Amino acid sequence: MSFVSIAFLFFLPIVFSFYWLLQRQLRLQNLCVLLASYVFYGWWNWRFLVLIIITSASSYVSGLLLTKDSKHLPFSSRAFRRWVVFGNICLNIGILGFFKYYGFFAENLVALFSLVDCSLDAPTLNIILPVGISFYTFQSLSYTFDVYREKIPATRDVIAFFAFIAFFPQLVAGPIERAANLLPQMLQKRVFVYSDAVDGLKRILWGFFKKMVVADNCAIAVNAIWADYTDAGAATLLVGMVLFTFQIYCDFSGYSDIAIGTAKLFGIRLMENFCLPYFSRSMGEFWRRWHISLMTWLRDYVYIPLGGSRVGKWRTAVNIIVVFLLSGLWHGANWTFVAWGGYNALFLVVSRLLLSSRSTDVKNCATWRDIPSVLMTFILVALGWVVFRSVSITEACDYLSCMFVALAQFNIGSLAVGKVALFYCALLVTLEWIQRHEPCPLCLEKYRWGRYSLARWVVYYVVFFLTFFCRGEEQTFIYFQF
Repeated sequence: MSFVSIAFLFFLPIVFSFYWLLQRQLRLQNLCVLLASYVFYGWWNWRFLVLIIITSASSYVSGLLLTKDSKHLPFSSRAFRRWVVFGNICLNIGILGFFKYYGFFAENLVALFSLVDCSLDAPTLNIILPVGISFYTFQSLSYTFDVYREKIPATRDVIAFFAFIAFFPQLVAGPIERAANLLPQMLQKRVFVYSDAVDGLKRILWGFFKKMVVADNCAIAVNAIWADYTDAGAATLLVGMVLFTFQIYCDFSGYSDIAIGTAKLFGIRLMENFCLPYFSRSMGEFWRRWHISLMTWLRDYVYIPLGGSRVGKWRTAVNIIVVFLLSGLWHGANWTFVAWGGYNALFLVVSRLLLSSRSTDVKNCATWRDIPSVLMTFILVALGWVVFRSVSITEACDYLSCMFVALAQFNIGSLAVGKVALFYCALLVTLEWIQRHEPCPLCLEKYRWGRYSLARWVVYYVVFFLTFFCRGEEQTFIYFQF
């Protein structure tokens, strides 16, 4: 079930009503969440439920095994715990790898053998990629890792644990929640708070605006430009690059906003997944603001175990490259994603080795004096998104070469598509810049009184009007494929 479907508009108030009617019965409340989550996820294909149940069950059992007394185990406690973690990793990564990467590795293995004049017939399988499998797999693995490290205790409440893995607002496209944040909320009594519900609705509205107005209108122009990029002018190609940059941001962060707002309606607080990434002043800052849940996951479970930044500059550079190549591969089974990860790793490694490694706190927002560095970072990020959007390395190179070659004949008057989408992007940037110190551009409580109180309601109604009357052609969320 998609957030922007008619079915969801009926689904949400029904679940919300039943959920709060069970406010005094925590176990029944969690059961309501679990059943609603399985309906939400099974709406696409009920067979996908088998995989998420296997993932949930394996992680739940592994957590219990990791807490057993060593004198009752057939091996030494340390060895047995490692085998439990290894087994759970193999099972979950094996499922993820089969459904997401089998075709990719089979195709490349055949191509590799053909280079040495050897014939290899790999069986071709018509595998449907389960929606959101990368997200809930990483979420379940983080629980196992944290129990193994004794950062959190294993839970024996099977309903709460299964609800934690399948919590429907963030199940399909994140944020990738940590057990230390979400699981305790499933285990404690939750009460309805009116102000949280209002904040949640504002966040949902803003997410709808970003997805339905900005991202979907950008998608129309981007698809048209990419379909005929070889004959387009420089202005059109530049606009295509910029519009996809906003499309992927508003599509993905819009989902996160709806997820965070929906969770607030149920008394649950999810982690922030985006923090104004296009106002970043460096590539390093961008990756502390973009898809925060994935990047912190890779930091905690890959980068730091490899040694992090404590092993010298060159080893640190290798660790950064590994993390970003994995990040690229996580996004999909295509060499373009690997190349995109390597592209971003290159800038971070160069800044680490040659420039100052001083990091900028994401709570420290950009100012007018930072505009040049913000624009430079935006351009570098946008160039990377061209590789991400392309279906092959060849297409990415062709698009970029056509764009740079055509710059000599740049003519903004030749722009045929994308003008409406550019207007919505400008509106988005304006609202986010003015409200950059707030958690959401629609958090306008400081304008409750005085001469700006009317302006506050004007903003609410304008955003609402645009969302439901100026929406673009409905597009599937980009990150559903990951």
